[in-house]
Amino acid sequence: METASGTYTAKLIDGPLEGKTVSTGFLDSGDPQPRIDFPGDGGKHYVYSRGSGLEFETPDDDRPSAVEYRFVETVFD
Repeated sequence: METASGTYTAKLIDGPLEGKTVSTGFLDSGDPQPRIDFPGDGGKHYVYSRGSGLEFETPDDDRPSAVEYRFVETVFD
């Protein structure tokens, strides 16, 4: 999901995928994704929403290198 704006690490801090990390792309505006969906087994997917935790490589960075995401719901197709 890389964009021209680069990538960051999404840290899943709770829910069924707790402890996992994935690389994902910033929006074209340069902001982190507000929500991320992950496919699961049996026609379901997990929805995570951006949390408040941000990590930066250096104090001078404009964009975070990692963002926390919290579990919202499991959607069954």
